[in-house]
Amino acid sequence: MNTIEQFHKIKEASRKMPLLSTQKIDAVLLKLSKAIVDSSSAILEANQKDLDRMSTYDPKYDRLLLNQERINGIASDVENVAGLDSPLGRKLSEKRLKNGLLIEKISVALGIVGVIYEARPNVSIDVFALCLKSGNACVLKGGSDAMYSNQAIVKIIKNTLEEEEINPEIIQLLSPEREAAVELMNAQGFVDVLIPRGSQNLIYSVRENSKIPVIETGAGIVHTYFDKDGDLEKGKNIVYNAKTRRVSVCNALDCLIVHSDRINDLPELVNQLKDKNVEIYADQELFDILKGSYTDQLLHQADENSYGTEYLSHKMSIKTVNNFESALDHIYKYSSKHSEAIISENKETVNTFYSMVDAAAIYSNTSTAFTDGAQFGLGAEIGISTQKLHARGPMALEELCSYKWIITGDGQTRI
Repeated sequence: MNTIEQFHKIKEASRKMPLLSTQKIDAVLLKLSKAIVDSSSAILEANQKDLDRMSTYDPKYDRLLLNQERINGIASDVENVAGLDSPLGRKLSEKRLKNGLLIEKISVALGIVGVIYEARPNVSIDVFALCLKSGNACVLKGGSDAMYSNQAIVKIIKNTLEEEEINPEIIQLLSPEREAAVELMNAQGFVDVLIPRGSQNLIYSVRENSKIPVIETGAGIVHTYFDKDGDLEKGKNIVYNAKTRRVSVCNALDCLIVHSDRINDLPELVNQLKDKNVEIYADQELFDILKGSYTDQLLHQADENSYGTEYLSHKMSIKTVNNFESALDHIYKYSSKHSEAIISENKETVNTFYSMVDAAAIYSNTSTAFTDGAQFGLGAEIGISTQKLHARGPMALEELCSYKWIITGDGQTRI
């Protein structure tokens, strides 16, 4: 089946999705959750085929990797989505005009959601679960890196839909070839919104070339500022977690900013990172402070390219600033507006940070690793939006909805 045929099939299948009851949707999701666990061996076998084609040194390797624990987590997320309230049919506003017309604003599905993503097979399930719960059909364009994993996952989804007597064409997995992405970006009349999820290059490419409305997600150049009033014990645990929990995800720490009054605390602040072989790129002042206390092979002098980089690996830059305003300036210059954090016990400084920093998620005294739909209580996420129109931050059920106006009359006509 070619791509155009897939577009026609999903468009036709999606017409009947508004007839699906919440109970039916939840039953499908619960059945899918169980099927994912029951099919673990098939998923892992397919995933291993993908892993065998990628170097273990590739930063995307961890994103591609599935194991039993991760599969169980994916299944749990699907179950969590089933347990959430439906976002469909909610009455957003209501008013009656003087002429007697009743005007209601009701939440509805976006329609057909396209997603382009790289080396993240869990995205296939997350997207489907969120789309089904919000009444949307979905077109998936995964990368060639995860080809076998995505095929195995979508097969399980389609089998589950068929068993529940729902048209399996409401989900389409396109070819992993680049041409399919081009066709998806030009699928006017078929796809209502396109969401790229992956590297900066992928997101920029989709934004520049798509004829479909785009919601930007994913690219995270993440900073944490250790203020002169920061608590050292909190700081070293936060920095360690934000950098090393999972280095290949978009909420991982990329740049640590340190107030010059606290540079003597830097060796202790980053000491745990060497246990995970984190390479540090430090400006001259901080390089001199760390020399001798941090592993020589892991310590490098920073240059201008060290900042404004989403590393997605065991690498991190460090910048010293003489005052709070300079920290704000550095974040302003290099931020991708994803997640930014401050470590400080000064409430006034924290509140100013909240006000001045422009990002989807802003933290104080905690790790940026929490920028995640499941962690925010949303069940799962389709991505982290870094733009301001329609959705911002973790995109889940509500963000996959639009609205329409319902007007009820009793014979009124307009003069």
